[in-house]
Amino acid sequence: MRKFVVFFALALAVVSCGKKSKEEKEIEEVKIPEVKIERLDRDYFTVKPADFPKMRQRFADLFPASTSDAEWLSRRNEPFLKELQAEVQKVYPDLDTLQTNTRELFKHIKYYYPKFNIPQVVTLVNDNLEYKAMYNGKTVAIPLSIYLGRGNKYYQGLDTYRTQMYDPTQILPDVVESFATTGMYAQISGLTDKTLLSYMIYFGKMQYLKDRLIPNVPDYDKIGYTKLQLQWAFENEAIMWSTLLEKQLLYSTEPQLPRRFINPAPFTRFGLDIDTDSPGRLGQWIGWQIVRSFMENNKDVTLQQLLAMDAKTIFEKSKYKPKK
Repeated sequence: MRKFVVFFALALAVVSCGKKSKEEKEIEEVKIPEVKIERLDRDYFTVKPADFPKMRQRFADLFPASTSDAEWLSRRNEPFLKELQAEVQKVYPDLDTLQTNTRELFKHIKYYYPKFNIPQVVTLVNDNLEYKAMYNGKTVAIPLSIYLGRGNKYYQGLDTYRTQMYDPTQILPDVVESFATTGMYAQISGLTDKTLLSYMIYFGKMQYLKDRLIPNVPDYDKIGYTKLQLQWAFENEAIMWSTLLEKQLLYSTEPQLPRRFINPAPFTRFGLDIDTDSPGRLGQWIGWQIVRSFMENNKDVTLQQLLAMDAKTIFEKSKYKPKK
């Protein structure tokens, strides 16, 4: 029986890869302009004061009018910001790979959203660790200082579950998340109520969108896990799911549930002995598996229809059942 299950899984993978290959071939034919990343992380620190107003006008979205030219020019002399800038140049001497990967992302977006206009892409230095790569409808702003690498000295003393997100591998996943929640593309519905299931499906849709827009990125990077954390999730999927069902948590609206299962945290709190070995945000990961199961069993549903669909319908039609 075990051999049959493995064979069946491999057969599904072959079918899936064939479908993906056809889709990817169509995406390869999508025509978009060349993508050039503008390195404001360098230019801001080297521009002559007389030329700053012109540069500020080019990147108006990134220089709020509430701060004067003099204040912006003065800020670049702050010692810590200058240190960060030097570290960014060390970690990112060039952006050739990022530029290529960003163009591939835009081709995928254009395929699914033909009205998508290729945005300006700008890198910068920012000392606010809450400021991730962001798309605002016209510009993709990438603060390279938050993607210096999980073990970088500037992140020492911070929680590991947070610093593992401060990695170059997280740039494109963060751009996709911002794209999914911004402007005309903010189509991910699902939080129509406050049930745990709604939260799970909402973030499951977010992860599934990454499957479509950045298919070559490994799953552990899409969700910001390590390889071992992703392996843990798969190995314990059945017990996590049975716990959610036994404790009748899926349709619960208890306010602490997002903190336990959805939000960034050192681990996910199922109330099991294995909790402390788990990664955080496993509610998102399970929601992702439910959405994947739904799409596997409802092949006529488009990506846009999925993103607009309510959580209860997706769950009921997903036929989701973890392997034991």
